[in-house]
Amino acid sequence: MKVKTMSATGVASLLLALPACASSPEEPEGSPGSASATAPPSRPMTSDGSGDAGERTDDEIVGAVIRFSSDATSVDVTVDEDNPAVRDFVSMLPLTLTFEEYAGEEKISYLPRKLDHEGSPGSALERGDLLYFVPWGNIGFWYAREGNPPSDRTIHLGTYDATLEQLEQLEGERVTVAIAD
Repeated sequence: MKVKTMSATGVASLLLALPACASSPEEPEGSPGSASATAPPSRPMTSDGSGDAGERTDDEIVGAVIRFSSDATSVDVTVDEDNPAVRDFVSMLPLTLTFEEYAGEEKISYLPRKLDHEGSPGSALERGDLLYFVPWGNIGFWYAREGNPPSDRTIHLGTYDATLEQLEQLEGERVTVAIAD
């Protein structure tokens, strides 16, 4: 797998090249509660001020680092594959989320809207995965057991290396989510 680093100009271009939707978040029936999420009203311009990012190649998103920061800690997630759900998630950044514990297996937060995931492959749950749960429209830091069978209900967004203590420090706090510099 080829991993690329991205310059600030590349990140700004990536954000502009990805689709954005303006839909209202809705908490799905049966979800374990809601968490606040806010997205910025506009996207940044490219470094030359044109606002025209042009086309992106598929491998430019791979290797991007997304930082989840609270007052107490930060957790970096490395994007290690390119799929529609990952691209749509990155298009929402920066945003602010609130995480909560769910079932002793993951720390979850609800996005301002569901991700466009059509064409994204399902995945198995593995420790250290940031995942998107399709039915509820939430993301989660999975830290529990491994060996779950692949499912089209869970989509892999990236990989993190953090302790359970670090993940606990994200709970109930305002967490800023943005591309790391």
